[in-house]
Amino acid sequence: MPAPAAESPPSSGTRQPLLIDGPPAGVPPLGDSPAASLFPGAGPEGSSGEFSLFRAGRWLLGRAAAAADEDLPGTVARLYGELLLAIGDLHLCRTWNFVPDINAPGPGGLENYRAFSSGRSLAFERHFGRGFKRRLPASSAVGTAGGGITVAFAAADAVPRHLENPVQVPAYDYPPQHGPRPPSFSRATVVPEGGRSDVFIAGTAAIRGHETMAPGNTGAQLAVTLENLRLISRVTGLGDDLGAGRCAARHLRVYLRNAADLQAVEAMLARHLLKPGDAVGYFRADICRAALNVEIEVSVLGSKVTA
Repeated sequence: MPAPAAESPPSSGTRQPLLIDGPPAGVPPLGDSPAASLFPGAGPEGSSGEFSLFRAGRWLLGRAAAAADEDLPGTVARLYGELLLAIGDLHLCRTWNFVPDINAPGPGGLENYRAFSSGRSLAFERHFGRGFKRRLPASSAVGTAGGGITVAFAAADAVPRHLENPVQVPAYDYPPQHGPRPPSFSRATVVPEGGRSDVFIAGTAAIRGHETMAPGNTGAQLAVTLENLRLISRVTGLGDDLGAGRCAARHLRVYLRNAADLQAVEAMLARHLLKPGDAVGYFRADICRAALNVEIEVSVLGSKVTA
């Protein structure tokens, strides 16, 4: 069970839609796309450490923000340590991370994303031990325009399956050229409930093996990203089309390094991915690698999957 709540955040006493899992102010929306939450019925559930906690049905949700001081790995390790204490015996199913100036060098010259990855990996290893890799959920990390670091999570009592894309090296096994400790996440997490499942697909970009494809070319990167989404969709049991027409809801968030790419990306996704009823949000954000221009995360709720 979650750790005891220290105090409840301010509340009017009514349950209202909260974008617990959504981007902070430093990740502005593009166009007129809505920033829909996956958990619109969430209500306050107290707090644990720096995390405000919320409850939405079977989900325990949390969100915390902290100043990005000179010891970014230490700050991230502390936040993730608090996160893992907050969920108690529940299973971590999804995390969202927003890292200030993600591609910039921090103190000591280490890129902020690599510093973030080091702190997160250390927290998981401290909590779960040497076998921590098998416990890593789907995740995403994009940049914010300054400010602090924001971490959000979703946890449940169902035992999830964490899965990988067959044409990508698991992020947690990246070679040292990607940082002193590799990123700690899986490409997708499937969370069962009865005869259906919720599927979280991590932030997906134009990476094959562990290499960036078509550096700086948004159109070519989007084509690779869509193929990666098809492949991981197949692995999760959603078929080749991310469960289109066979689920309760599909939520997509598209992060673009260059706002000027919005119209072309919207048109390509309309042709090759999106279906009526999809909830889609577009945002201006730097991606975890400086040569990447686009990242897409997908959440497919209430779908029948094949193991």
